[in-house]
Amino acid sequence: MSDPAAALGMTDAELATRPSALAHGLLANRVVVVSGGGSGIGRTTAWLAARLGAQVVICGRRQDKLDAVAAAISAQRLKCAALPLDIRQRGAIEPFFTSVVSRFGRLDLLINSAGGQFPTDALELSERGWQAVIDTNLTGTFGMMQAAGRHWRSVSQAGSIVSIVVSARGLHQVAHSVAARAGVMALSAALAVEWAPLSIRLNCVAPGAVASEGWAVYPPEIYRRYHEACPLRRAGSPWEIAEAALFIGSPAAGFITGQTLHVNGGADLWGETWTAGKPSWFVDASRAWQEP
Repeated sequence: MSDPAAALGMTDAELATRPSALAHGLLANRVVVVSGGGSGIGRTTAWLAARLGAQVVICGRRQDKLDAVAAAISAQRLKCAALPLDIRQRGAIEPFFTSVVSRFGRLDLLINSAGGQFPTDALELSERGWQAVIDTNLTGTFGMMQAAGRHWRSVSQAGSIVSIVVSARGLHQVAHSVAARAGVMALSAALAVEWAPLSIRLNCVAPGAVASEGWAVYPPEIYRRYHEACPLRRAGSPWEIAEAALFIGSPAAGFITGQTLHVNGGADLWGETWTAGKPSWFVDASRAWQEP
């Protein structure tokens, strides 16, 4: 039997040819770091950044996945390098950025896409499970922000940081990730003020239900309902998130900082995403609104 998750995400051929609303050359002569670039939204963002003219550097824990993405992008005569980095290892982050600047001469934009979660009821969440998600999604993200900010301060250069978070309204059974991403949004807003004198912008992009490889952690009977989780009644694509992230991180959004852009089909206004299945209590509550 074929893997239902195999159809999730976008193929290299799609990523190489899909039209973009962003201007060709928008990121020319810029160096863009994408954490979590080996899969999902990070992989798609790396592809688009490279097509917009950037020298892209992807990082993550799995060198084999990073190498595959970099090879596919480079095969299109675009610029992408792969460097391993576990953002939970604080001592490895600054050397990583030192290597990027030493190799490519500068750093212009950081896309924080690394992260992870797993569906579970909060009453069953172990301390280890909680800590693993907080260490990656919140603490690791701050480590990347701080290292990039320190570099830009040291060379008196403006910079831009975009963090991929979540649209938390109606997102259930991933309380650990919701908490961590809320921290990143609050952190970005705080640092946008603190670092404004350094000309460093920080923003977030909050996806809703997006059909990417990340859905593979859920059973198909769960994620096949996700297209109903927002007013537009469809799932988003990684491409739509990548375009939003690269717009808000680029010079085109130079007067935007400290903001969270929700790219979720209106799910922050109405909707529900049950990552471990909708409990019967809420199923019964929904039926109360059905016609008799």
